Amino acid sequence: MTDKKQSNQLEQALWSSANALRGSMDASEYKNYLLGLIFYRFLSAKALKVFAENNRLQDVDFADLKKQYQQYLDPENEIAGYKTRDITIKGLLNKNGYHIEPEDLYSTLIEKIKSHDFALEQLDAALHNLEVSTNGQTSHGDFAGLFADVDLHSNKLGNSLRQRNQAISETMLALDSIDLFGHNGDVLGDAYEYLIAQFASDAGKKAGEFYTPRQVSDIISQIVTYQRDTGDDQIRTIYDPAVGSGSLLLNVAQHVDNPKLIQYHGQELNTTTYNLARMNLMLHDVSYEDMDIRNGDTLDKDWPTEEPYQFDAVVMNPPYSAHWDNSESRLADPRFRDYGVLPPKSKADFAFLLHGLYHLKTNGTMGIVLPHGVLFRGAKEGKIRQKLIEDNRIDAVIGLPANIFHSTSIPTLILVLKKDKPDSNVMFIDASREFEKGKNQNNLTADNIQKIVQTYKDRKDVDKYAHVATYDEIKENDFNLNIPRYVDTFEPEPDIDVNAVKRSIAALDAEMAQLQQELDAMTADLVETDVNSNDHKE
Repeated sequence: MTDKKQSNQLEQALWSSANALRGSMDASEYKNYLLGLIFYRFLSAKALKVFAENNRLQDVDFADLKKQYQQYLDPENEIAGYKTRDITIKGLLNKNGYHIEPEDLYSTLIEKIKSHDFALEQLDAALHNLEVSTNGQTSHGDFAGLFADVDLHSNKLGNSLRQRNQAISETMLALDSIDLFGHNGDVLGDAYEYLIAQFASDAGKKAGEFYTPRQVSDIISQIVTYQRDTGDDQIRTIYDPAVGSGSLLLNVAQHVDNPKLIQYHGQELNTTTYNLARMNLMLHDVSYEDMDIRNGDTLDKDWPTEEPYQFDAVVMNPPYSAHWDNSESRLADPRFRDYGVLPPKSKADFAFLLHGLYHLKTNGTMGIVLPHGVLFRGAKEGKIRQKLIEDNRIDAVIGLPANIFHSTSIPTLILVLKKDKPDSNVMFIDASREFEKGKNQNNLTADNIQKIVQTYKDRKDVDKYAHVATYDEIKENDFNLNIPRYVDTFEPEPDIDVNAVKRSIAALDAEMAQLQQELDAMTADLVETDVNSNDHKE
């Protein structure tokens, strides 16, 4: 069986495992339970795996491994005079950043479900124990509050304790029947990403903002990892100030030679989504030591402010035209002070852009998704845009098709920014008309994506698709970056051959005259019959 087929089967099985939850709540709600339970099963398995590696027990069968795990974590167990519990927990914390007690393992809870000894309080305690101090040993801060959204006491799981217990038990059993780990490569992480995308699609505009579609992530990732000056596509630090589920960060890592060298940084305002991002990164085998994800308001208070605070790549798909606090005191903020004005209160698009640009290294590349209004709106936004152009920060403007995001149907664009450009030109690409129409959304195909990226790299004019505009050309347009000013996609009407049209009309007139003659002849041949005449016989 191919890896792709295995992956598809795993994705469908995981999606179906939520059947016990679907009847009582919508996608934005049961998402927290399903993704949280998958992640807890992953952490349980990882704890046993690291224990096996640390104690050279990789060839031991699962039942014996669990028995050994329980024995080593027994406070009374000693080997050569050393308490095995202390050594075991230290080894788990060093490698994983957490440890799980034997009675809290996912497999132990499954045994209790099958023997009808399971109670929701046991799972609640297990999730809590992983997050906080356990017998004097504290899990790493990246695990604090991870399962805050898995509310096992919610009436949405069922009106009674028995109903809630049944819904969670059925979901856990369904997940336990799926082989999450018997696949090559990063299949589990990809399956988790698939689920996030499915939830975003089901939630639609209600909550689809936590996920950036893979096709858009691919374009941004290939561009920010393409470094024409050095020829080195290995970036080592990435920052997403509106990190969502972390999908954009993870996609960037797929376009470098060695993802293990990358450190991931991000900030997310929504606490539920912040937890989801941490889960998503760890499920993609990102070590807790290589991720610094923060729950906070990116625009309200600058972060990060300590080293590292500038990054090789900045990627972002912020909420479009959001409201923000643009009080005059922010003009002293180092992120905004060089521009003399602040973006309007009702449109934070340029505030997100300036924040990201401030945190970009001199030789780095930034890719941000924004609405088209940033290209042509005037007043304060016009002044900010003009300074960005005069400072030679804008590298490319890429227009995308409408209706490719879960959260909005409006057409959007990718703005590419740099601090150290070899020239003052701006690359304009109009990819708005090349897409595959889907049932609910439009999609960019692999060919569409490749054309965008290759056009960006080639940096040459393409008829009705791309144009490299000079600074003088943009200045003549009053620093308006509206794509139609630079990429002419007008399709002229075909030339009309007047003589051919006259000949066609004459031929039609002749044909009509002939048909009229034939009709007149047929009418003359008709003979009226008197049904009352004596010649009529029955």
